[in-house]
Amino acid sequence: MALSDRFFFVTCCLARTRALLATPEFECLADVLKSRRVDFGFLITAWVFLPDHWHAILFPKHPLTISGAMNSVKTASTMRINGMRGESGNLWQGRFFDRVLRTVKEYRETVDYIHCNPVEAGLVKRAEDWSWSSAGHHGRSKHHIQC
Repeated sequence: MALSDRFFFVTCCLARTRALLATPEFECLADVLKSRRVDFGFLITAWVFLPDHWHAILFPKHPLTISGAMNSVKTASTMRINGMRGESGNLWQGRFFDRVLRTVKEYRETVDYIHCNPVEAGLVKRAEDWSWSSAGHHGRSKHHIQC
């Protein structure tokens, strides 16, 4: 299977020994994703940041692979967040989870799952209320997302 030119659902977890992410780190991660997207040319169609992990749907265009896209985000965000915190070492767990989304139904279900994560975690009552998610910017934002 090709590791590019497909929509991938990805999950990246914070290293167990690291302090949870908060607003300054979410801002940094958002900046890194934006800059890596521009520099490497991959698409991000849905995303959410939580204190101990983040999810996204990425589409790396050939010749970029999902591993290349994720490595660029993990490396850049680790350097920036470690610099902000005055820390060193791995910020993220060594591996990340990825799964190819093969159908429109699977894609839509995954977008809903991503957007409902803050609700399921008890951080907000409505997905649209979590600032660190694409839920408020997504095409479905005109209608309440059912979690």
